[in-house]
Amino acid sequence: MTTLTQTDDNIVPRIEAAAERMQKAHRAAASVIYGQDEVITRSLITILAGGHALLIGVPGLAKTLLVDTLGTVLGLDAKRIQFTPDLMPSDIIGAEVLEDAPGQRRSFRFIKGPIFTQLLMADEINRASPKTQSALLQAMQEHHVTVAGQRHDTPHPFHVLATQNPLEQEGTYPLPEAQLDRFLLQIDVTYPDIVAERRMLYATTGSEEHRVEHVLSAAELVATQRLVRQLPVPDKVVEAILKLVRAARPGTGANEETDRYIAWGPGPRASQALMLCARARALLDGRLAPSVDDVIALADPVLKHRMALSFAARAEGQDLGAIISRLTQSLE
Repeated sequence: MTTLTQTDDNIVPRIEAAAERMQKAHRAAASVIYGQDEVITRSLITILAGGHALLIGVPGLAKTLLVDTLGTVLGLDAKRIQFTPDLMPSDIIGAEVLEDAPGQRRSFRFIKGPIFTQLLMADEINRASPKTQSALLQAMQEHHVTVAGQRHDTPHPFHVLATQNPLEQEGTYPLPEAQLDRFLLQIDVTYPDIVAERRMLYATTGSEEHRVEHVLSAAELVATQRLVRQLPVPDKVVEAILKLVRAARPGTGANEETDRYIAWGPGPRASQALMLCARARALLDGRLAPSVDDVIALADPVLKHRMALSFAARAEGQDLGAIISRLTQSLE
């Protein structure tokens, strides 16, 4: 079991103070995004864990507003790219232009694209060609881009919240498995309940405009991200993560249902994601260490985009979420 470092006597109050700030950030975001508390929570977990998220939901569920709001609340520079079939890699990462000033030698200057921001919304990422998708996903993994042999680092922190419409698939380019694996979480954005939608009607159709408050700075967020990695993880939580992820892989004999219904399962990156996200969820709740309940709660968003149903499973109408839910039952 990892333990809190003994060299820092102030780590417990630091964790408590960070938890209080993050809870305040959650309340600030929820004050303008109605009925999406779990989406906000999982988005904050993604950012605290230093990763990227894929938001799946129909249009009109405040996904764009979520990114703008989180950018304001967390003190991050936020930008948005609308992905379309004619979008080029240079529209994302930027391009070199030739400068020809009188009396001076011609030279190339790199003009940075919108990817050079701290919080990027990639709207309908599956509508761009695979070549354009890869330009973004390289930066997500390596935190830099290379243009004409020159390396250009993305800002720190750097997070991508990409969206997909689950309904309309005509004219789209589905993300390959290797690229899906670069997203820490898949966050399903559903319709708000009637109470939240009623509040939304009153709040968004009146004459007053509610402005979200600034809670953290980028430097404070980075410090909190470092703090997340210092949270101790009990041995039983580590064993629960290993048991769950390995049971989700077909061909290992760990689970008969997996062997029958899963075509390919999660790799070691899923275990890493569960460990980081469990720590982030614990801090967000004000706890000093994650529990097995955190692993169970995060199993679906961590594993769903890292697994695929077999032909037999699709023929029988099996649901990937239900299979993951049954896998988590062995952890309870």
